[in-house]
Amino acid sequence: MTKVPLPDERILFKGHPAVIGSVTRVLVSIFTLGIGALWYWLQSINTQYLITSQRIVIERGVFSKDIETLEIYQVDDIQLEKPLNQRIMGTGNMLLLTRDISAPKILLERLPIDVRELYEQMRPCIQQARFRFHVRDEENPREFP
Repeated sequence: MTKVPLPDERILFKGHPAVIGSVTRVLVSIFTLGIGALWYWLQSINTQYLITSQRIVIERGVFSKDIETLEIYQVDDIQLEKPLNQRIMGTGNMLLLTRDISAPKILLERLPIDVRELYEQMRPCIQQARFRFHVRDEENPREFP
């Protein structure tokens, strides 16, 4: 994973998606006699999220790594998803709507933390970064239907 933190950067979350982050995954793991759990574990350990006060980095892959980086000032909106089967397991999803042309939507799945608390930590960081880089709302390149 990328060397962090940078001089004035602080880590808000660093980790993997939850292996068994929903009741559905528990049931699949039980009915497949653990094979499902092994598959979910492999998926989880090969995905790492890093959310800092300045950027979001998603690293995926086993042998070859796909690393997606998004500067935090490019985040326009955050949608929190806490379906019942994930709330029971203490996980949640974050959907980031961004200004990035290559990745206008980024889904952070099965975060093993309180996504509402993470959102509250990210909000001031986004606002400060947007102020620092002089980003205004009318500069948004995304077109809404």
